[in-house]
Order: sequence, then C-alpha cells, then structure tokens
Amino acid sequence: MSKAIDEVRAKETRELKEQGGLEPVLTKSRWILLKRPENLTEKQDTKLAELVKLNLRSIRSYLLKEEFQLFWNHVSPYWAELFLDNWCTKTMHSKIEPMKKVARMLRNHRSLLLNWFWAEKRFSSGIVEGLNNKAKLTTRKAYGFRTYHGIEIALYHALGNLPAPNFTHRFF
Repeated sequence: MSKAIDEVRAKETRELKEQGGLEPVLTKSRWILLKRPENLTEKQDTKLAELVKLNLRSIRSYLLKEEFQLFWNHVSPYWAELFLDNWCTKTMHSKIEPMKKVARMLRNHRSLLLNWFWAEKRFSSGIVEGLNNKAKLTTRKAYGFRTYHGIEIALYHALGNLPAPNFTHRFF
C-alpha cells in the first residue's frame, strides 16, 4: 500500500510541476504520507494538517491507507469481512489507479486476510517454535553421527521424552 501511495504522490508532483501549480506543496512530503500519524514529528504533523486541507489524490490515498488500518482492530471475522468489502468498494470508486490495484489484490487474497481473524487467539506458534528450537539444538549436538538413523534416534530421545539408558559407571 505504501508503494501505491508513493506512486500517486510522485505522479501528482510531476503533474503539478508541469501545470506550474501546487508543486512545492508535495515536495518533501513522502515520509509524511508513508508514516503512521502517531510516529510523525510536530513539524511533519503541521505539514500533514496543511496537506489534508487540499483535495489531492495523494492525500485521499493516504486517508484510505489510514482507514484500512482500522481493519486490524476488528475482533469478529464477520465485521472484518464487511469492513474489507466496504473499503475495497470505496477504493474502487476513488479513481486512484494504484489504490485500485491494492484493492483488487486485497480482494484476491480476501480469504487469507480473514484467516488471521479465525486463527487469532486460538493458536499460538510458540509451541511449534520451541519444538523447532529443540530439534535444531539436537541436530547440532548430533553433528558427529554418520547416519540419518542416528540423528533420528537422538531427536526421539530429546523430543519424545524417552527414558535415558542406564549408566554403567557412577560419576560422583
């Protein structure tokens, strides 16, 4: 989405420069439009307030981007789906071609985006990550093994919680 906003801003800057109009207004505004509002400095915040007063395509695309951030605040997949559909429809009517491209891409990946809401708070990847870490550590320890079968047995012992063999000697 940031790439689309940057495309709109660059094209609009070129058009304004050719017309001899508001070209200086959009210069040095790239990061203002790409940053989240809470991360802007006071100077950038002031410039953004000035830019919002103008009805430019780059500002409208920025406002669409910020509106889309509300998508991630939804709790229910149903409401997220409605929001996504409404946002895509609004964006398709905006006549801003790079943003329309983003809306088409989001529509194509709609089911994958909504999967995030279905899986949220139900599944944690922490257990899988821990298991992968233990497996990586065991294979590193098993570096001296010559066969895959030896590494496999080491993994079974480390991850399967199998009983360790009895020692033949005492160490204390």
